[in-house]
Amino acid sequence: MAKNRELAKKIYNQKTINNLQTKIKKLGTMNKLDAKRLLNLRLFTSFIVFFVILYLVNFGYIIAPIFTILYYYLFNKIIIDNKIKSRGLKLEMEAMHFFEVLTLSLETGRNLEEAINVTVNSIDSELSLEFKEALREVKFGKSLTESLSDMQENIPSDTINNIILALTQADMFGNSIISTMYNQVDYLREKRKLEVKAEISKVPIKISIISVLFFVPLILLIILGPVVLTYIG
Repeated sequence: MAKNRELAKKIYNQKTINNLQTKIKKLGTMNKLDAKRLLNLRLFTSFIVFFVILYLVNFGYIIAPIFTILYYYLFNKIIIDNKIKSRGLKLEMEAMHFFEVLTLSLETGRNLEEAINVTVNSIDSELSLEFKEALREVKFGKSLTESLSDMQENIPSDTINNIILALTQADMFGNSIISTMYNQVDYLREKRKLEVKAEISKVPIKISIISVLFFVPLILLIILGPVVLTYIG
């Protein structure tokens, strides 16, 4: 493992490694990927793809370089970017319920740390795991504000990160956290409504595409079939 990491250092500059590690953090605290190991994996599998295509495919000497380059540059998108996007959508789906429970916990008179603790123990979700990790870091000496700010590096959603920022600022400056949270929950609810409406608006387009691809050829076959059979006969 140490040799693999040294190899990555020799081939890639530190900026590339750091940028990839920042991306990997977006996959969450439970993620075990490592930037250097992933860069080495991309390099080695690219060589494998090249030689497999070179020896097994006709005109491999032409096709192999093209496919290898495509694989090399699409590797991160397939392995990381798509997962980050999916995770961001999942977290946003969980966010409304999580922050509603957090707001109710705050209304009972608890401070922010206590309210987060009650919420994460009441809800089993990926977003809850991130807040649990933040609370764990508080136990090891970080301030709650610092811990929540660091947690934003693991959240691939600007919406959720803006809520966390509003939450920490309200706590720092003594503003009404409950009022802030109600505003944020209302925003999440409206955002969800708009997303549902957008999905509904796409349905006629999807139906039209299906009609063009399947029903129109079928109708043409029914109409023109007898004419073609007569002509053949």
